[in-house]
Amino acid sequence: LLLAATKSTTTRPTMAVGKNKRLTKSKKGGKKKAVDPFLKKEWYDIKAPSVFSVRKCGKTLITRTQGTKIASEGLKGRVFEVSLADLNNDEDQQYRKIKLCCEDVQGYNVLTNFHGMDLTRDKLCSLIKKWGSLIEANETVRTTDGYTIRLFCIAFTTKMPNQMKKTCYAQSAQIRAIRKKMVEIMSEEASKCDLKELVQKLIPESIGADIEKACQCIFPLRDVYIRKVKVLKKPKFDILKLMEMHGDAGNEDTGAGVSREEPLVEEVKGLKV
Repeated sequence: LLLAATKSTTTRPTMAVGKNKRLTKSKKGGKKKAVDPFLKKEWYDIKAPSVFSVRKCGKTLITRTQGTKIASEGLKGRVFEVSLADLNNDEDQQYRKIKLCCEDVQGYNVLTNFHGMDLTRDKLCSLIKKWGSLIEANETVRTTDGYTIRLFCIAFTTKMPNQMKKTCYAQSAQIRAIRKKMVEIMSEEASKCDLKELVQKLIPESIGADIEKACQCIFPLRDVYIRKVKVLKKPKFDILKLMEMHGDAGNEDTGAGVSREEPLVEEVKGLKV
């Protein structure tokens, strides 16, 4: 009996609903609604400088302006890599890659400027052959409009006319002389023109042709190219200079001026009040 009495007195009390907070609390970080991230984004047109024949060279994506995060500020400084074949509608120039950097945003147009140039890997690999010397040189040049640019040149030795010998290796003294000529021509051609003129020289490979011609007296060369161009330093941003590079890129939507006819003005003057 005593045992039964103690059992009845030591029964556990029932827990009140809502007292234990852990039971009612929902899991931390509940499932969020899946939102398509592309709904928050908008497309901008990439405008290439007037040096190239195709001006509208692509589109780019950015998140819409939200609070202090402005879309146009996020686009500035963005670098786009485009094939020269697409920029000039010429399949023969597909081995060249052009880098364009976003300088300014006008409406939904991204105004770009030249930022660099490179050869494709497959083109570079196709140039390398056995039984000859590979000669490389680079030079840092400052253009007339304040851009500091580094040019990289590549060249390969070739056989002389009617040569019977299998190899055509140049001596170290000849390589030094060729490298010196390369540096001289690159610095001379780039330092006396502005960026726009330099790009116009780089596209048709006129600098490479000049180097090949100048070095013929030292050793015959083949496949002389400006392999790479880097823009190291830029002058302070100037919207007028950028508009010069783009020609009429920003003024596409402006209306044409209407000239008034003289006889109508005369009729209005003759009316009595």
